Amino acid sequence: MSSDFKVQSSRFKVQGSSFGFLGKWGAFVKFSHTVFALPFALAAMAVAARDQHGWPGWRKFGLILAAMVCARTAAMAFNRIVDRKFDALNPRTAKRHLPTGQISLFSAIVLCTLSAAGLIVVSYFLNSLCFYLSPLALVVICFYSLTKRFTDYTHVFLGLSLALAPIGAWLAVKGTDLSPLDILQMLVLAAAVVLWLFGFDLIYSLQDYEFDRAHGLHSLAVAWGPKNALRASFLAHLIMCGFLLLFGLLCRFWIAYIVGWFIIVVCLLLEHWIARHRSLNWINVAFFRLNAVVSTVFLIVVLAEVVFGGGFRLGR
Repeated sequence: MSSDFKVQSSRFKVQGSSFGFLGKWGAFVKFSHTVFALPFALAAMAVAARDQHGWPGWRKFGLILAAMVCARTAAMAFNRIVDRKFDALNPRTAKRHLPTGQISLFSAIVLCTLSAAGLIVVSYFLNSLCFYLSPLALVVICFYSLTKRFTDYTHVFLGLSLALAPIGAWLAVKGTDLSPLDILQMLVLAAAVVLWLFGFDLIYSLQDYEFDRAHGLHSLAVAWGPKNALRASFLAHLIMCGFLLLFGLLCRFWIAYIVGWFIIVVCLLLEHWIARHRSLNWINVAFFRLNAVVSTVFLIVVLAEVVFGGGFRLGR
C-alpha cells in the first residue's frame, strides 16, 4: 500500500508542477486578460458568418481562436521584454517574471518568436488576405509597447491593437468577399473597441502617474493630469456607447442587444464612479472585472441576436 501511495503522490506532484508551469507562463502573458479582446473577436466572427447562423465551422473557429492566442501571446511577451527595465524600477511591477528572474529573457524571446510565427502559419490556413496582413498585424500589436517612450497617445495605439481582433476575425470569415455593409459594420465595431480601450487604459494608467512622470514615460495622464485624463476617458466611453448602438442598428439587432447595451452603459458608469471616488487600489476592479463584464455581455447578446434570430429584420 505504501508503494501505491508513493506512486499516487508522485503523480500528484508531476501534475501540480505541470499546472504550476502553465500558470507561470499564463501569468507572464496575462492570459486572463484575453477576456477583453476575445469576446469582440468571436462576436465579429458570428456577425460575419450570419448566413451560417453565426457559426463558420469548427475548423475555422479553431483557427481563429489559435490566431487570437498567438497574436496576444506575441504582443504581451514583446511588451514584457521591452519594458523589463522599467518594470524592475516600478514598485507595482517589480515582482513580474522577468525582473525577478522567474522567467529568463531568452525564454521570453523564444515564446514571442514562436507565437509570432504561429500567427503567420495559422493565418495561412485561414485565407490569403489574413496571411498577407499577418506581418502588418504583428507590427501594430507589438509597436504599442514602444509608444510610451515618445507619444502621449499610447492609449490610442493600444486601442488600435485590440481593434485588430474583431477586424481579423471578420476577415478570417469573409476574406475578400466583403460588402460595403460588412466594411461599415466592421469599422464601426473597431472604432467602439478603440474608444473602449482608450478610456479604460487611461484609468489604468493613473496607477503609474507618479512613476511615469519621474522616468519620462508618456501618457495622457502625465500630459493632462489625472482629472483631465478622467474627463477624456469618460468622453471616450460616451462616444463608444454611441458606436455600439450604431453597430446594433447596422446589424438590425433588437431587444436582446438593447438590454445588453444598457448593461454595458451601467458597467462603464460604475467604472468611472470607482475611478473618481475610490483609491487607486480599486482601479483593478474597474479595469478587470467591469470591463470583463462589458466584453462578455456584448458577446452574449450578439450571439443571442445572430444565432437565435432575435434581430429585427427590415423588409421582412
